[in-house]
Amino acid sequence: QVRLVESGGGSVQSGGSLVLSCAASGSELMYSTYCMAWFRQVPGKEREGVAAIDFDNDIVYTDSVKGRFAISRDNAQNKWYLQMNNLKPQDTATYYCAADCVWGDSWYVAQTINYWGQGTQVTVSS
Repeated sequence: QVRLVESGGGSVQSGGSLVLSCAASGSELMYSTYCMAWFRQVPGKEREGVAAIDFDNDIVYTDSVKGRFAISRDNAQNKWYLQMNNLKPQDTATYYCAADCVWGDSWYVAQTINYWGQGTQVTVSS
């Protein structure tokens, strides 16, 4: 059974930094060959793609986080990360790691994701 566990959320002031981690387990996936991603969601809104990284380390970001966030992966550890710098109040959301995203034009579409973590809260105060 695939299990994704996020860690690293918390509360920071505007301009601060956080690092989110996602650890994958379960033998069904060769995680090193899969697209991995981070999504976020606020109450009343759809879950939106934040960043994705393909098996060969191609990376894509949503426009609002470009230059501030960085996604990376450690295939040996079956982990991927989201370094978040210069955080803004509008970054406040529940962040979810995702496995088996669809690389390409649909990477940000939540309905295409097969595996989700439980979510971790990020709160940025002004």
